Amino acid sequence: MKHSNLPLLTWYLCMAFMSFSKKKISALEMQRQLGHKHYNTVWSLMHKIRLAMGQRDDRYNLNGFIEFDEGHFEHATSQSIDLKRGRGSQRQTNVAVMAESTPLENIETGEKSSHYRCFKMKVAQSFEKEELNSKVVQYIHQDSIIFSDKSTSYVDFSELVDIHITTKSDKETTKTTLKCVHIAISSSKRNLLGVIIIMISLSIFTNYLRNDSISKL
Repeated sequence: MKHSNLPLLTWYLCMAFMSFSKKKISALEMQRQLGHKHYNTVWSLMHKIRLAMGQRDDRYNLNGFIEFDEGHFEHATSQSIDLKRGRGSQRQTNVAVMAESTPLENIETGEKSSHYRCFKMKVAQSFEKEELNSKVVQYIHQDSIIFSDKSTSYVDFSELVDIHITTKSDKETTKTTLKCVHIAISSSKRNLLGVIIIMISLSIFTNYLRNDSISKL
């Protein structure tokens, strides 16, 4: 807000609309809600808020029971690039997804569930173990317990946290052990659809992830 010519009320209204909306709100819709004349001003305002959200998010680490997985998001690329297909395509952005997830069990019925708190979504240069190890060190407390699939990229996690529990990656795992991170990935892709997938650059995409990563499921 410092050195901004916009009224303080405009800032607070924009933050409120971004926080209260269950789905991503576009800059065009925000412009309509705020009654502002200039689209570029509103677009810039929203990204400044997203940047601040991400900076706040980076002040704390996830702790306790943590689900860890990876996601692939598409972003805009130059039309002159000869694109690869599938995994490794220049249009795909690698994202490490981490979520606090506490296992619960109903004493009377024995029904198992999970309590979800915060999650982080961080752009990764690759899914090599060195890159993912750095994400764990940077964003997860060392006393935590990580749940993940049996990817070879995760083999060092047991040395970085208290306990690392692996499970075979299949449909059942998606619905149980790694349910939270898969909800986060699919929800983020759905929220971004139509807002940035077609036109966004990688640097701006990071700000959208910052906005998602402070959400609570």
